[in-house]
Amino acid sequence: MTSKSTRDIVAAASACVACSAAAASLPPGFVRLADLAPQIVQDMRYAGSDNFTGRPVPGYKAAQCWLREDAARALVAAQAEAKAQGFELILYDCYRPRRAVAAFIDWAESPDESMKAQYYPHETKRDLFGRGYIAEKSTHSTGLAVDLGVRGWDFGTPFDFFDERSWTASKDVSREAQEHRRRLEALMRRHGFHNLPTEWWHYAFTGASEAPSFDVEIE
Repeated sequence: MTSKSTRDIVAAASACVACSAAAASLPPGFVRLADLAPQIVQDMRYAGSDNFTGRPVPGYKAAQCWLREDAARALVAAQAEAKAQGFELILYDCYRPRRAVAAFIDWAESPDESMKAQYYPHETKRDLFGRGYIAEKSTHSTGLAVDLGVRGWDFGTPFDFFDERSWTASKDVSREAQEHRRRLEALMRRHGFHNLPTEWWHYAFTGASEAPSFDVEIE
């Protein structure tokens, strides 16, 4: 056996070890969406400062969408149907570690209101949980929920805008925005996702309410 062949085998073995380590960092049954559908745009808001806390959220060391594989494959099918109809999905959040949910609770109890005008101008921070805008236990932590929109579509309010106008059935947005919400909801429902009525962007996959949650950091 030549030394070159030996080096090739060692390199391949090292790559396999690296792949196994990377796979092991995911919760059981999860996949990285980019490995299944790299064409789906990911704008993972909690990995940066463009969110209602104004800073990166604990648990998001990388701007990646992780999902349980069944939900990921359903989302890929939804994207395929969307593209066939001439539009494309954009993702804002997927799996959310439990530590991120705890960080939202801490944020709600803090005096910081630097993002109020942008995200919750008509709401009080401490009321956001009671009003259903932020959950103390999130289906996102199961890997079976997504926050998403459609590239280039107007939905009447931005993602994570905590206001009654963000309720999916709100009539206080334009007819175009109402139609966009209806089309997105119908698309996602056909692929097993169910909308949260107070957030036009939030969809949970079938079985999310009974699934186990995780606190593995995204990296």
